[in-house]
Amino acid sequence: MANSLLMPKATAVWLVDNTALSFEQIAQFCGLHPLEVKAIADGESAQGIKGMDPIITGQLTRDEIARGEKDSNYRLKLSDPKVRVPESKRKGPRYTPLSKRQDRPNAILWLVRNHPELKDAQISRLVGTTKSTIEQIRERKHWNSANLQPMDPVTLGLTSQIDLDLEVNRASRGREQAQPVGDTLLPAALTERLVPTPEKPKDEDAELDANAVFAKLSALKSKDKDQDEE
Repeated sequence: MANSLLMPKATAVWLVDNTALSFEQIAQFCGLHPLEVKAIADGESAQGIKGMDPIITGQLTRDEIARGEKDSNYRLKLSDPKVRVPESKRKGPRYTPLSKRQDRPNAILWLVRNHPELKDAQISRLVGTTKSTIEQIRERKHWNSANLQPMDPVTLGLTSQIDLDLEVNRASRGREQAQPVGDTLLPAALTERLVPTPEKPKDEDAELDANAVFAKLSALKSKDKDQDEE
């Protein structure tokens, strides 16, 4: 039902400003998260977006709004459109099913943390988002930053492992690996190829000649003996 709603965020802005509907009712009707509707009401989201009156566009009636205001559990029903607008086919970010859009910020956070080499355009292609959203999540300025948890977009079903690997390889192409700074241990592959330095041979001439020592001692004894006889 909310899939055919024109300009859901602009409609949510108008409903927040002009009705007494609950955040949950507006979120259900516009296909948004209740926390995002709360952020719109607090002025933290959808800044600069002009509200669009769903009554004028024929998507909602005054009676339907009144029913919702009287009963917070009532789910608003979208009116049958008076004019069918054909969907235009254009190139753009990957389409993300409505059921998985709430996981998209978690996937963006995962990509920003685990693959900082990816450019914003690459992240946009992978999970179907905008550069402004990526920037908000990277700088922790997203309206729901406190609740975001990094989650693998492949596990979430937002992209395939093949597409992710392709973008990572493109981003890593031509990037030089950082050289280690300061004293570091050599890799094992290098240490295995090192040839041990041979020990310097001892100088044989410097070694004591045992025979010469004994001969000198014998000479000294003979000299002492001759002196005693005299």
